[in-house]
Amino acid sequence: MAKVDINKVKRLRELTGVGITDAKAALVEAGGDFDKALAAMRQKGLTKAAKRAEREARAGLIGTYSHDGRIGVVVEVNCETDFVARTDEFKELVKDICLQIAASESEDVEALLKEPYIKNLEIIVGDLIKEHIAKLGENIVVKRFSRLVLGEVDQAKK
Repeated sequence: MAKVDINKVKRLRELTGVGITDAKAALVEAGGDFDKALAAMRQKGLTKAAKRAEREARAGLIGTYSHDGRIGVVVEVNCETDFVARTDEFKELVKDICLQIAASESEDVEALLKEPYIKNLEIIVGDLIKEHIAKLGENIVVKRFSRLVLGEVDQAKK
């Protein structure tokens, strides 16, 4: 095998949740190019995520966020087990989804999942969730959310 930078292996492993051997193999296959290796790993992660998407997700967390008391967000993010729901990784994902919703004007989950992720505009929110599915080994679903903006007129009541 070709020599690969161990820092790239560690970084790839952190971002994708794969083992050291898989991360190293992806970098070797990509000729040491981190971005190509990451893209390949994401593709593999998407395949794993698609298999897990059929499994029922009824545990999870309700996340909340308030931005200066003017924008409020409540989101339900489900996973398969309470064990995963209590991990820091899952809690951080729920927090990031809350921030995403606060920053966007999405009205439904489908539009939210297709938006560029605010912390990394090179991926969409749906891919962020799929990466976490691959890392945590469980199906993860954004079930529903509500975004409130102070002083905003409800369009349905007009």
